[in-house]
Amino acid sequence: MAKALGVGGIFFKSQNPGELLGWYQKWLGFPSDFPSHVMFSPTTMPPNSCTVFSPFPSDTDYFEPSDQQFMFNLIVDNLAQALEQVKAGGATLVGDIQSLDYGTFGWFVDPEGNKVELWEPSK
Repeated sequence: MAKALGVGGIFFKSQNPGELLGWYQKWLGFPSDFPSHVMFSPTTMPPNSCTVFSPFPSDTDYFEPSDQQFMFNLIVDNLAQALEQVKAGGATLVGDIQSLDYGTFGWFVDPEGNKVELWEPSK
């Protein structure tokens, strides 16, 4: 039996793909090697991090205040600084920072209304 080995991408519709990609490049330091997408190598992820695939119940409120049907999570090296950066870029911070055994989490809504979860894994 063939097996899935990981998440190969996050694909979603955007009102202005180039502008939104540029926003993430400016405010979260996304690589700018390609004009239409970003590629992250697994080797750049810190120890104790991983990619999670998790369907949520259709009536979840976890993605609020966004009305999108998805939310994505980005691994960051400094959560507090990343949240300040996206706020300076016009994002809306939502919720309180939460610390768990496996890391610290914070959330924002990007310029197109997508809720994004930032995760700084535990060292």
